Amino acid sequence: MLTVLMECRDQEAELAQTLSILVTAAVEGLVSDVIVLDHASRDGSSRVADAAGCRFHNHWDIKDVLRSARGEWLLFIEAGARPQSGWIEEVIEHLAIHKQPARFSPSRNYRRPFLQRIGRSVPPLEYGLILPKKSAIAVAKSGMSLEALAKGHKATKLMSQLIPAWVVKSR
Repeated sequence: MLTVLMECRDQEAELAQTLSILVTAAVEGLVSDVIVLDHASRDGSSRVADAAGCRFHNHWDIKDVLRSARGEWLLFIEAGARPQSGWIEEVIEHLAIHKQPARFSPSRNYRRPFLQRIGRSVPPLEYGLILPKKSAIAVAKSGMSLEALAKGHKATKLMSQLIPAWVVKSR
């Protein structure tokens, strides 16, 4: 089982898009719970999370949040990111066979312009991160963001593609 964690700040629409993709994974038994960590949103992010059955935290300690996750594996993803078709089966297979972290592949249809890709380091959550819960708890420190928690993990690249969150922001 997988727990999905996202951080948001005034990202009601982006949050709704990502959560809508996760519904099928929940129905198929992959996603056990979704935790949304809020940074003082003033929009309807809390209502969207509540309507989707997510746990929504305004104030949190990352270690407590990680310990409370139901899944033995965690998916850190940005609000607005959307895994593409086939991801559920591939993630189920990865969790059953492998022990190492994984990231989605970049979407071939949504790429940054060539000049923006040169010399650019990819943010740690741009393509999500699937990580064993034990590993996340071991490196977590109070006050740490999901992005900081995702840094430095050597991850397998999944074949399944992910449309990154920046695509929604750029439109």
